[in-house]
Amino acid sequence: MITVAVDGSSLSNPGPAGWAWYVDDGCWACGGWPSATNNRGELTALLAVLRASRDAGRSGEPLIVLADSQYVINSVTKWMRGWKLRGWRKGDGKRVINADLMQDLDVALLGRQVRFEWVRGHAGHPLNEAADERARGAALEYQARRVPASGPGFDGFTGDEVPVAASEKRHP
Repeated sequence: MITVAVDGSSLSNPGPAGWAWYVDDGCWACGGWPSATNNRGELTALLAVLRASRDAGRSGEPLIVLADSQYVINSVTKWMRGWKLRGWRKGDGKRVINADLMQDLDVALLGRQVRFEWVRGHAGHPLNEAADERARGAALEYQARRVPASGPGFDGFTGDEVPVAASEKRHP
């Protein structure tokens, strides 16, 4: 069983942004963009850890995901099925925000045994604090017009091929 914390950060929302997932000091990854929202960072962290663990051959292991984002947890455990049935539209007919990531998460979760647990952010939970520190660090690196170090990942797999939405791309 793998226990991992995921987190996202945006300095202006949208603004310089980062994402991170963290298992321990030898197994974590982060990334980001010159401009994105914190929710995009939160979702990307989840997608990245799903892809990294898959690429490292660990997709058969149960995954416990610790997240301080109710948006992430509710998106994948409560709302996604309905959105998918309505063609990635909400009940009011409006397009789902971050639909591209939601669709990628829908695929990445197939066949995976994943349990989500909410943890209070900035409350001293060691894994959440480590993920938060790395996500914020990535956002700060982008603010300084630098690309952050991506971390060791799962045996070198970080899951960092996750794209930012075209509408949120800005170059330093």
